[in-house]
Amino acid sequence: MRIAVDAMGGDHAPDEIVKGCVKAAKEFKEVTLVLYGNEQKIREVLKESYDNIEIVHAEEVIKSDDDPVKSIRRKKESSMVKAAYSVKNKENHALFSAGNTGALLAAGTLIIGRMKGIDRPGLLATFPSLSTEREVFNMIDVGANADSKPLNINQYATLGSYYSKKVQGIAQPTVGLLNNGTEENKGNELSKAAYAMLKENQAINFIGNVEARDLLNGVADVVVTDGFTGNAVLKTIEGTALSLMSVIKGTIMENGIKAKVGGLLLKDSLKEVKDLLDYSKYGGAVLFGLKAPVIKTHGSATAEPVYHTIKQIKGMLETKLLEELIHHFEGEEQK
Repeated sequence: MRIAVDAMGGDHAPDEIVKGCVKAAKEFKEVTLVLYGNEQKIREVLKESYDNIEIVHAEEVIKSDDDPVKSIRRKKESSMVKAAYSVKNKENHALFSAGNTGALLAAGTLIIGRMKGIDRPGLLATFPSLSTEREVFNMIDVGANADSKPLNINQYATLGSYYSKKVQGIAQPTVGLLNNGTEENKGNELSKAAYAMLKENQAINFIGNVEARDLLNGVADVVVTDGFTGNAVLKTIEGTALSLMSVIKGTIMENGIKAKVGGLLLKDSLKEVKDLLDYSKYGGAVLFGLKAPVIKTHGSATAEPVYHTIKQIKGMLETKLLEELIHHFEGEEQK
């Protein structure tokens, strides 16, 4: 099991990327991590050699403000492009980066290639659920395609259901369509057309429309939407969690000794709340619908999210998820 890692992608690369890889390499002996990037800088962080960590030198880096498609085509010696080609050429089984999201989407689509039968790949992210019924829920698309077609949303439902079954072990995952009301006739033309297709999709357990206010209460195992809406929801959840913890901390620090003592007594409970709202422990966002796993973690990721993302990729490869999806969509093509 070999994972290509863009060691130069992200705000804290290569330091935090390498540290996360070291932690994963120590725990997952059966996984070989191939780090693409500036060899000297990587070795400065690595400090010692590991049997399951390899380094492939790359001269160039795709920066966060680079044009996605142009950078993929022009920076052939960049860490991301070289890592993507290694997956295309079957030297490695999956690609992981914390770098430029648009460039990674372009590398996945243009270099690794789409799965047969998939119109447009979508980004799937996993979030915590506050419900006692389920620990997490998945949402797709969270930003790969701002403009989606009903077909795309229908395919996302199948992709998300397979992920929920194979990786998270949910036997009959429920699928909800994100909308501005639960009634069947709610939403714009895209939502209505997608609803009609989802109702007829025999590969999923469709429960109808769901509202954004119910997402964190675990209304469905898989929530499907267009990439523009999904990305807005992703950033709203992320921003709300950060703001909530900031407000709590500010209230404690600004209200005298009694508040500080109370905060000290609640320290463990507040840490539990913070951990519950931290979705980075579930890994990165999966660019679903490609011929191999391509995973994007947050640009500001530290060693811990990097470790969790590698653990996530390991689970995807172990369950043969992609093989089953390829078989499913090839069957759909033949109908």
